[in-house]
Amino acid sequence: MASPDPSPPALQGLAGIAVDHLTVGYNGRPAVVDVTLELQAGSICGLVGMNGAGKTTLFKVLMGFLKPSSGSIRIAGWSLRQAQRRQLVAYVPQSEQVDWQFPIRVWDVVMMGRYGAMGPLRWPSDDDRRRVQNALERVDLWPLRERQIGALSGGQRKRAFLARALAQGAGVLLLDEPFSGVDINTERLIIDLLIALRDQGATVLIATHDLESIPSFCDRVVLINRTVLAYGDTSEVFTQANLLRTFSAAPSPSAPS
Repeated sequence: MASPDPSPPALQGLAGIAVDHLTVGYNGRPAVVDVTLELQAGSICGLVGMNGAGKTTLFKVLMGFLKPSSGSIRIAGWSLRQAQRRQLVAYVPQSEQVDWQFPIRVWDVVMMGRYGAMGPLRWPSDDDRRRVQNALERVDLWPLRERQIGALSGGQRKRAFLARALAQGAGVLLLDEPFSGVDINTERLIIDLLIALRDQGATVLIATHDLESIPSFCDRVVLINRTVLAYGDTSEVFTQANLLRTFSAAPSPSAPS
């Protein structure tokens, strides 16, 4: 397994997340309601809730895929649109959201993380290529860079999209169920990378059902069931009583996740 580069490309500045009274709905039905939280730069936060609780909805709003009904989001003090223009937010999606039959190489997938820094012709510079190589080496995929993305294993696919986020150099990293369908070595590699990014000053928000691993690397936790039930330091919030409250009442079946 490749070791992380001792001098990885710098992140694009320190970027915390401030969500203020956010409500998002689908077809007139609320999916998340009155969500308020603040994540400081240089932290890892676990986003915990059952399916349909609003985790993916929150990610879609942070990525600009959904428009909130009310409330606001600021990243590094910028509005969401300004932060997106500055490429401050990177997203690692669930495997189910990706078309694995699309004929594209691993190298090209990771290079997509550099598109926001390129000109209109999207011609990569030497710095773009260096960042892509660095990202692939950090996730131990450099030898597979010419392979078609659909030919990778489940864990390798997750690492490829993590490499795309690393190549982007964003200060905020959103990961949606990155441990689903991966082996223990891939999970450990991802966790080690997230810790290294946190130490560089990144803000990491990770939705996961892998509850056992959360205390080992998450500084803070958000427990959500369409609204924030509890939020704070992992040692204080990630308790059996709070988890029972989070998973005891199912959200409305009409509300998407």
